[in-house]
Amino acid sequence: MAQNPEEWLLQADYDLDSAKTMFEGGRYFYAVFMVHLAIEKSLKGLYWKVLKIIPPKTHHLKYLMHRMNIESNSRINEFIFDIDDLSVPTRYPESLNHILASFKKEKTEEMINNAVEVLQWIKKEFLKY
Repeated sequence: MAQNPEEWLLQADYDLDSAKTMFEGGRYFYAVFMVHLAIEKSLKGLYWKVLKIIPPKTHHLKYLMHRMNIESNSRINEFIFDIDDLSVPTRYPESLNHILASFKKEKTEEMINNAVEVLQWIKKEFLKY
C-alpha cells in the first residue's frame, strides 16, 4: 500500500492514463475498471490527507466519500456513485459476452471524461488540507 497521500494521486493519474490506453485499444470494460481504480486511489489519497490516517482496504467509493464527509457537486457525486456500482461487474464479470456488450465506446469515453473532472476536483480538495 502506498506510504503517502501524494503517491496515491500519482498512481491515480497513471491508472487514468491506462484507462485511456485500454479505451484506444477497444478494451472498454477494462477502461471502466481502470477509471474506477483511478478514482479509488485518488479518493484514498484524499482520505489520508483529510483524516490523517491510512485509508482502509476497500473498493467502495461511496464509503470513502461518506467517511471523509466532504462535499462535491451533484454531478461529481453522481459519477462517483455510478462508477462505484460498476466495480463488481468489471472485477468479476458473470459472462464475458455480456460485459463486452454492456460497455460501448461512447459510454466509456464519457466515463473517462468524467473521471478527468473528478480527479481535478479531488486534486483541488487535496490542496485544502
